[in-house]
Amino acid sequence: MNGAQRFSLAALAPRPWKNGGGVTREIAAFPPGAGMDAFQWRVSVADIGADGPFSAFPGIDRQIVLLGGAGVRLLADDGSFDHRLDKIGAPFAFAGERGVQATLIDGATRDFNVMTRRGQCRASVLAQRGGFTLAAGTDAVLLFAVEGAWHVGDQTLAAGDGLLFAAGVPATPARAAAGPALCLTVTLVMENPR
Repeated sequence: MNGAQRFSLAALAPRPWKNGGGVTREIAAFPPGAGMDAFQWRVSVADIGADGPFSAFPGIDRQIVLLGGAGVRLLADDGSFDHRLDKIGAPFAFAGERGVQATLIDGATRDFNVMTRRGQCRASVLAQRGGFTLAAGTDAVLLFAVEGAWHVGDQTLAAGDGLLFAAGVPATPARAAAGPALCLTVTLVMENPR
């Protein structure tokens, strides 16, 4: 498909979290190659194997989606939220500078993470369970197949595969193959284009 970069989670090398409490696989970041202090947006998948604090990211808006496992309880240090992330495909948003303690509900989990630098970029994360059409536009769009097979334009994605339209997306139909299916769509809107 023209302009789309395909990726597979299985091919991405795990790296330690910023605070060393888990591992992450970076799917994509902008600008490409930007470090943890310079990205405008970053999409990754993290494995949480033990209770502990989340890394702090001042000035970053975060959205997290459970991909596998029983889930995790997220408790803000300031008491502003106490959230059970236990429904696969349901995004939860919070400020990256907020201290958050993570407690596993029943064993290790895998989570999808979207981080955007406040004032520069914002993200919309949607869980798709049937057919949908990507509207043509200039924003970056990332698709990630969580469950089942997906036909996106002329490509077929298996669970763990995805597509990144870094410079805008053409109008593109997407449909699930037979059986249970879940696809995450992330639209990344630049607020201060350079």
